[in-house]
Amino acid sequence: MTTMTPKFRGIWTALVTPFTEADAVDRDALAALVRDQLDAGVHGLVPCGTTGETATLTDAEQDTVITTCLDVVAGRIPVVAGAGANDTRKAIENHRRVAALRAGPDRQYKVSGALHVTPWYNKPTQEGLYRHFRGVADSADLPIILYNVPGRTGVDLLPDTIARLAKDEPKFVAVKEATGSVQRSQEVLNKLASVRPDFAVLSGDDGHILSLLALGGDGVISVTSHLCARELVQMVKAFDEGRLAEAQRLSRLTSPLSVTMFFRSNPIPVKTALAITGRGGGQIAARFRLPLCPLSDDENTQLRKMLIADGWL
Repeated sequence: MTTMTPKFRGIWTALVTPFTEADAVDRDALAALVRDQLDAGVHGLVPCGTTGETATLTDAEQDTVITTCLDVVAGRIPVVAGAGANDTRKAIENHRRVAALRAGPDRQYKVSGALHVTPWYNKPTQEGLYRHFRGVADSADLPIILYNVPGRTGVDLLPDTIARLAKDEPKFVAVKEATGSVQRSQEVLNKLASVRPDFAVLSGDDGHILSLLALGGDGVISVTSHLCARELVQMVKAFDEGRLAEAQRLSRLTSPLSVTMFFRSNPIPVKTALAITGRGGGQIAARFRLPLCPLSDDENTQLRKMLIADGWL
C-alpha cells in the first residue's frame, strides 16, 4: 500500500516579529532569524501568525514581514503567511493580498499558502465557520491551512467541519490543531481518513508533536523551534526512519520548552528567550507592542531559571 506524503509535513516555525527601538519591523533581525531557521533545516516558515504579533501589525507591515521572509528563503522551503481575520470580508482581502505578494530579484518568489485562524470574539456557529472559510477559499487560488485554537479565539472548529471543508474544497490542505488534546487530534484524523488522506494535520501544541506523529499526523507549527529547531527536525527524521528510541530521546529533550515558552502569553517568553540566549541570529530584542509588554524583573529571573533547568542556557 502506498502512503501519501502531505506537502505540509515536518517542523514549521511560527516566526516572531522583531521590532526596532523605534517600534518598526526590524527587517535585519527578521532576516537573521530566517537564516538561522534555514540553517537548522526546518521544513517551512509561518510569518504573521499569532506568534508574530500580527494583531498589532498594519497591512503594510505584514507585507514587509512576509516579503522579507520570502526574499531570504529564496524558494528553498515553503512559506505560509498568516492572513486570518474575524470579519470575513477582511479575511478575503488579506487572502487576496497575500496571494498577490511577490519577492526576489525577479519577483519569482511567492507564498505557498495562507494560514487562516477561526474568527475570534464573534463566536460563529459551525455553519458560519464553514461559510467563512469557503468564502476565503473562493477568493484566490492559494492553499489554506486552517487554524483551530479555541483557547485564544473562543470558538472551536469541530472535526466534522474540518472534514466537510476538506472534502468540499481541495484548496484546504492542512489544519493546525491547537486544542491541546491528543484525543481531538485522533478524532480529526479519523474524520479525514476517508475523505482526504492527503490532508495534513499539524500540531499547534509543541508538547504533542511526537504523539501526533504516532497517531498518523504530520508535524507542528511551532513556537519552541525558535530555540530547538535542529533537535525537532532530527526528531521527525528519526521517527520517519523508524528510530523510535532516538525520537523519544529528542522529545524528552525538547518538550520542557513547551511549558517554558508558554508560562506567560505567547510570544512574550520566546522573544525574551531569544534575547537572553542570543539564538535566532542574535539580533532579536525583547520588544513588544501593547497590549503585550515585557516580563517583570521577577519573571525574567524565573524564565532564566527555567531555561537553565531545561538546558538551553
